[in-house]
Amino acid sequence: MKLISWNVNGLRACVGKGFLDFFREADADVFCLQETKLQPGQIELDLPGYFQYWNSAERKGYSGTAVFSKKEPLSVSYGIGISEHDREGRVITLEFPSFYLVTVYTPNSQDELARLDYRMRWEDDFLAYLKRLEQTKPVVFCGDLNVAHREIDLKNPGPNRRNAGFTDEERGKLTALLASGFIDTFRYFYPDREGAYSWWSYRFHAREKNAGWRIDYFIVSECLKARLAGARIYNEVYGSDHCPVGLELIGHES
Repeated sequence: MKLISWNVNGLRACVGKGFLDFFREADADVFCLQETKLQPGQIELDLPGYFQYWNSAERKGYSGTAVFSKKEPLSVSYGIGISEHDREGRVITLEFPSFYLVTVYTPNSQDELARLDYRMRWEDDFLAYLKRLEQTKPVVFCGDLNVAHREIDLKNPGPNRRNAGFTDEERGKLTALLASGFIDTFRYFYPDREGAYSWWSYRFHAREKNAGWRIDYFIVSECLKARLAGARIYNEVYGSDHCPVGLELIGHES
């Protein structure tokens, strides 16, 4: 089963930069998007063979997620059930026979960490949501988590120590999440690989220099370890300041 996640940083713009070419070539069973920046009715995608699910932010041109699935899920839900968090279209959950799939666009702590306190509440509430799901069946979640977990996950850790996405607080929340029974699938397969990034600033020719951050993830419940078949960062794919990331699981959902 092939899963892909991509922060497209504006889907309409990404469509103009080859999104559909990659989508068709990838032929994923499930394809998740973050930062679609769309309101209902602003785009019509012709994706034969896929069910489409969208969650938009109340604020126009901001945030938003989508999931395209070849198999119709048993159920679909939007948000995590907390109004403070659910106005920005950040979460979609699909229930399949053997696991829940969650796509998430984690809030950015912003310049001068203006939103760090909110981010900390989000982290606690989102983890609690995942653990509630796990009471029923395992969880696969993916998306832009807006944090580079360890120093190996960004090009320049020293100067970024107190910048959004690499604060001790944000990294600590991801450490705690993984310790609660989850696996960072890319690091499961490639624990020591350096230079493996999924986001690059548009400034300073960062992508050409591969001066990036790994902030896009597939994370799974530990009980799914036996189904892990491969993880990938599609760093050759352009169209956004992020590139897609992928996960392959043994078996398919019937």
